[in-house]
Amino acid sequence: MGLFEKLTVKAKSMPQRIVLPEGTEPRTLTAADRILKEGIAEIILIGEPAAIKTMAAELHLENINKATIVDPADEKVIDKYAPIYYELRKKKGISMEEARVTAANPLYLGCLMVKAGDADGQVAGALNTTGNVLRAAFQVIKTKPGIDVVSGAFVMVLPEGSPYGTDGLLIFADCAVVPEPDAKQLAQIAVSAAQTARDIAGIEPRVAILSFSTKGSAKSERVDKVIEATDIAHVMAPDLMLDGELQADAALVPGVANSKAPNSPLNGRANVLVFPSLEVGNIAYKLVQRLGGVEAVGPVLQGLAAPVNDLSRGCYPEDIYKTIIITCNQAIGAKA
Repeated sequence: MGLFEKLTVKAKSMPQRIVLPEGTEPRTLTAADRILKEGIAEIILIGEPAAIKTMAAELHLENINKATIVDPADEKVIDKYAPIYYELRKKKGISMEEARVTAANPLYLGCLMVKAGDADGQVAGALNTTGNVLRAAFQVIKTKPGIDVVSGAFVMVLPEGSPYGTDGLLIFADCAVVPEPDAKQLAQIAVSAAQTARDIAGIEPRVAILSFSTKGSAKSERVDKVIEATDIAHVMAPDLMLDGELQADAALVPGVANSKAPNSPLNGRANVLVFPSLEVGNIAYKLVQRLGGVEAVGPVLQGLAAPVNDLSRGCYPEDIYKTIIITCNQAIGAKA
C-alpha cells in the first residue's frame, strides 16, 4: 500500500472537518466533490451559496450538496466570528468594525472557524498567494506551544527497494518558508519535522540536522549554528532520536556513519533531514525529486496550532485532493 493509500485509509477512519475558503473556485469544487464522494472528510465551503451551486452544476458535480456552505456575507456568521478576531487582535488596536470586515474575508473566516473548533483544518491557495494564506493563519490560529516558526516539509517517496529512510520515506525540512533560520528556529523546525514524520509518513522519526561538517570536521559560524540548534532541540524534545551536526552521507549511510560519526545514535539511518537554510533545503529536494525520480509530497506546513496548508495557484484538482488528505492526517495527529 502506497503513502497516499495509507493516508486515505487513516483519514476515512476518523473523518475531519476541512474548510475550503475558495469555495467557488472550480478546481477546489472538483476536489471537494471527490473527497465527499469517497467519504474521506467533511467539507465546509466558504462562498456565496448560489454561486457555489451554479458552479457545481456547470461542472456536473453530484456530491457538493453534502458539503456545509458558509456565506461570508451572512451577518449571523460575522456576528459569531468577528468577536473572536477582535479578542485576538485588540491589543494591536483594531476596532470591532475592522474585525467584522476581516471576519468576512474567507481566508480569515476559515481560520476563525478552526480557532473556534468548528473545523479541524483549512486548505487554500488556488486563488490566494502564500503570503495571504499564511498571514491569516499566523494571526488567527498561531503556532503550537513552544514553537515560534512555521516551516514547510516534503515527504520524499523514494523508489521501491531504496535503502534510505524508513520504507523508502524521508522527510526534508525546511524547504519552503524560512530563508535563514537561526539556531532556535532550526531546532523548532527539527522538532516540527519529527511530528510531520509521525502524522504524514507514519514513521518514528530519526532526525539529522545537516551541515557541511560532521562532528567538528570543519569550523565555521554556520557549523556553530547547527551545533547550537542540536543542543536546543535535545532540550525541547529529550526523547526524540536526533543528532547533528552531520553531513548528508553520515546521516544516511551506515558505513559512512561508522567512520565519521561512530557515536551517533542515528547510525546512518536518519529518516528526517533538517537543512541549515531554505536555500539548501529547496535545492536539495528539487535535485532529489528530478534526478532521482522521487515523488515529493508537499509542502506540508508545520508548526501551526492547527493545520493550514497552502496550494500553488497553478495546482490541479488532484493536488487539492491530496492536500486535503494530508491536512486530515495532520488534524488527526494533533488530536492524538
